[in-house]
Amino acid sequence: MTQATATATAASDFSRLSRRVRQAGLLDRRPRYYLIRLSVVAGLYLAGLAAFFWLGDSWLQVPLAAYFAIVFAQVALVLHDLAHRQIFPLRQPSEILGQLAGNLGIGLGYGWWMNKHTRHHANPNHEDLDPDVVPDILVWSQEQARDSSGPARLIGGRQAYLFYPLLLLEGLNLHVAGVRALRQPWMKHRFLEGALLLAHFALYLGVLAWTLSPGKALAFAAVHQGLFGLYLGCVFAPGHKGMPTLTGAATLDFLRRQVLTTRNVRGGRFVDIAMGGLNYQIEHHLFPNMPTPNLRRARPIVRAYCRQLRLPYHEVGFVTSHVDALRHLHHAGAPLRTKGRS
Repeated sequence: MTQATATATAASDFSRLSRRVRQAGLLDRRPRYYLIRLSVVAGLYLAGLAAFFWLGDSWLQVPLAAYFAIVFAQVALVLHDLAHRQIFPLRQPSEILGQLAGNLGIGLGYGWWMNKHTRHHANPNHEDLDPDVVPDILVWSQEQARDSSGPARLIGGRQAYLFYPLLLLEGLNLHVAGVRALRQPWMKHRFLEGALLLAHFALYLGVLAWTLSPGKALAFAAVHQGLFGLYLGCVFAPGHKGMPTLTGAATLDFLRRQVLTTRNVRGGRFVDIAMGGLNYQIEHHLFPNMPTPNLRRARPIVRAYCRQLRLPYHEVGFVTSHVDALRHLHHAGAPLRTKGRS
């Protein structure tokens, strides 16, 4: 088989799958679902605000901070769907709602998220092209470990043990990354997004300072931001961490590039809601604009098609997915542990 024939065959593999999925109606919009989901998330956000002002200067605000961590994470998952045009087919309404809910609502830069996540989807787990596996804090392969410097080199040998503690800082990291991105030339609406981010931070800190004593305000922010980052990390990490990474000029076609680097997480409706549908990461990567409730229905079609092509379809339970990710992190950091003992 010539290279041109192999390329055409690989392209037709995804075309056949796409045709089956489209014929099943799984790429159709789900406006009623999103109307209900957005209403529920907005209602939970507003209910939390009402409870905050009703409780006043009380230590009961600490458990409310944990509640807000869940709500903020659910808003972030809605932003994810907006960025993929799952809710609105047009860019403008997606951007408007994304900037309001993201920048103003939870302090997460929508433009930064769009840029980063789009690059991730184009080249998942590619060590040179996927921003999610850049070795800035953690290393994702032994090659990255050998070439690492700075914080990654310092903690890489013990990164599996530090993974969850580091996730407690991920909420703050997301805020900082959104602000830093305002200086980038690819930011289209930097002044608007900057103003909305500034308004969020001013309101957040101002309300805490006005309502709570310094100790309670600090406790609220620590619990809220820490659990917010931990929640999002536990949602996004299982999808790719511990799966094969790519380097250089990888020659995999789209179907195989997405399936081989991605993992699904088994679970019931609770897992679907908690992870915002991202437990069906294989289906999501193959069809990024597929509405979240359709991913569960697409799963048997995609799994059967992968079996037909003898293509590995990796799916495990939630706990196993995290064990696999931690095992991979430990393996990736091995060169730094060896060097430390020499």
